[in-house]
Amino acid sequence: MNRIFIFTLLIFSAFSVSAQQWNLSLETAKSKAEKEGKNIVLCFSGSDWCIPCMKLEKTTWESPEFIEYSNAHFVLLRADFPKKKANALSKEQQAQNDRLAEIYNKQGAFPSVLVLDKIGKILGATGYKNLAPKEYIALLHSFESK
Repeated sequence: MNRIFIFTLLIFSAFSVSAQQWNLSLETAKSKAEKEGKNIVLCFSGSDWCIPCMKLEKTTWESPEFIEYSNAHFVLLRADFPKKKANALSKEQQAQNDRLAEIYNKQGAFPSVLVLDKIGKILGATGYKNLAPKEYIALLHSFESK
């Protein structure tokens, strides 16, 4: 019984270490970025209809390399625009995402990935690229150097 408890504890510990937290509010992300001295990665996604968004999620955002790097170097912010009723956002969240799109994604590109400084100024922008996580991290980091 004791072994099962220890095994379960280790499994949950591993997941908590490798978890990343996507913020859903620009103000929350800016506050964290200011406090932690980090830049913000803002991702506009269509989680249930945009194939490149799903690929970016699986190949980059969920990769151990990106999770580890982003936890140490970025504050993550997601603006999702699902189409299926089952995945509908609250009216408040949808309104926040619409405001973010008016400011940062007027062309409506999906996925659209921006690196912002702690006050919300755009440092660089990209989208889905068929890159290894390490290469995608380098691309995002290159925007910080300009």
